[in-house]
Formats: sequence, structure tokens, C-alpha cells
Amino acid sequence: MAKKTGSNNRHVVPNSNGGWDVKGPDARRASSHHDTQRDAETRAKEIVQNLGGGEVRIHGRDGRIRDSDTVAPGHDPHPPKDTRH
Repeated sequence: MAKKTGSNNRHVVPNSNGGWDVKGPDARRASSHHDTQRDAETRAKEIVQNLGGGEVRIHGRDGRIRDSDTVAPGHDPHPPKDTRH
């Protein structure tokens, strides 16, 4: 069976009952639940790293993506510019 594109990605989203959830793409249920957004982001990065890299997208309380982080060895669509001369 072919691997679903983006299946390594995780989203940190607010839970309607409080706290923060880590969810996979198109997931109905959370992979994990945390009291703080920071704890949820840390866990999301661990999960993505264990899966071989990908993106962690952090949502604000309004549900909109406010930040995204590439976990190695994932492909960063916007890598930092090399400032060495």
C-alpha cells in the first residue's frame, strides 16, 4: 500500500474542552492531548521525527496556522538563506 502524502505531518490545534491536541492530517481523533501548546508542539515534533521527518503546523486559538516547522530529514519548502560568503 502506498504511503499517503503528508502522512508524517502533524498539527497542533486547540481542543474545544481546553488544552491542545496533536493531530495527523485528516484525523478525527488526536494522537495526544496536552495542557499547553508548547508541550503539544514538543510531542508533535517527536512524532514527526520518529516517522522520518515532515512538517509540524502550529495553529492559534482561532484555528488558523500561525507557524510551521520542518522536522529533519523532511523537505523544508522555505529553507534559511545561506549568509556565508
